[in-house]
Parts: sequence; structure tokens; C-alpha cells
Amino acid sequence: MLGTIPATETPPPCFHLIRALLAFTLASCIFLLHPVALSAKSKPARAPRPEPELKVLELKISPNPYTVSSGSLEFSTLVQLPRELEGATILEVSSLVTSPSKRSIRFLSLRKPLESPAITPINTDRRTIPVVLTWDGMDQTKAPAEAGIYQFELRAKLLSNGEKGPRTLMLSWPKRGTLEVK
Repeated sequence: MLGTIPATETPPPCFHLIRALLAFTLASCIFLLHPVALSAKSKPARAPRPEPELKVLELKISPNPYTVSSGSLEFSTLVQLPRELEGATILEVSSLVTSPSKRSIRFLSLRKPLESPAITPINTDRRTIPVVLTWDGMDQTKAPAEAGIYQFELRAKLLSNGEKGPRTLMLSWPKRGTLEVK
């Protein structure tokens, strides 16, 4: 009975609670049905990134499994350059090798100069360059790597010489994998 209450009677204790709940419900409905709330747009789906023209075509790791005392481990890769170098003068191939605990890491890198774009004849065939990175089995502190499964990530970069040193122009998508150290 939510009708009017005579002035001489005191309202029941739940009256104010019911009135507050009704006011809250009405305000919530108005807010939810307001045109601004209804017209809110969600984030548009982003289109997938196109694959870069600089690509790591092949990657071979030998020996796998690797024993630290047996010499070095080789990451042999074949890198495909883009049709146009757009001022790039250096190819850099790098790999990060990490242990599962992330306590043992090693960064390998090799930079190769590219021929000058002014001297290189323009052709439509894409050139490929073989690159070999070697790991001596030592971690960042020059201690022998412990036995276990290690992760690696290898990628290629095209760099140009800028006023403040080499500048990245293009990155390849990374190649990831695991290798066993005994």
C-alpha cells in the first residue's frame, strides 16, 4: 500500500527504502535508454597487419640437441630482401636465446653491409642473403649455459645510416622456437 499516508500516521520503516529503490530503478532505466548511451560505439576491429617484405625464409639450428662442450651452435638462416631497399645500407640479423627461468640469456647479432642502391641494378627479383649466427654456449655472464630447453627468437632488420647512428627502416616477423641444451 503505497498510497498517501495521513499526516497523523508515521510511515512504515520500509517505506523510505521502497521509495529509494523505485527512484534508483527509474534513474537507471532513463540512463540506460538515453540516446547517448545507446549510440556509444565499440572499438572497430583492426585489420591484420600486412606481412613485411623483409622475410626470414629458412631457419636451421645445428646441432639440436646442443652440448656446450661440443663447440658452437649455429643458426643458419636465409633472409629475403624487399624489392626496393629505400635507403637501407645494413642488414642486421639477431637472435635472443633464453632459458626457461629467464636467468640465462644471450643476445646474438650480425650486421652485413648491403650494396649501394645507386650501384645495384633495379630488378624485380627479390634477393636472398644467407646469414649464420653462432652461439658459444655461454650466457650473459660468460658462464656455460645449463642443461634444459631454451627458447629463441630470430628476426631481421634493415637499417640506414642516420645522423645519430643506424636507424631501423623495416623489421621482419620473428621466427620463434626451442632448442635443447645438454
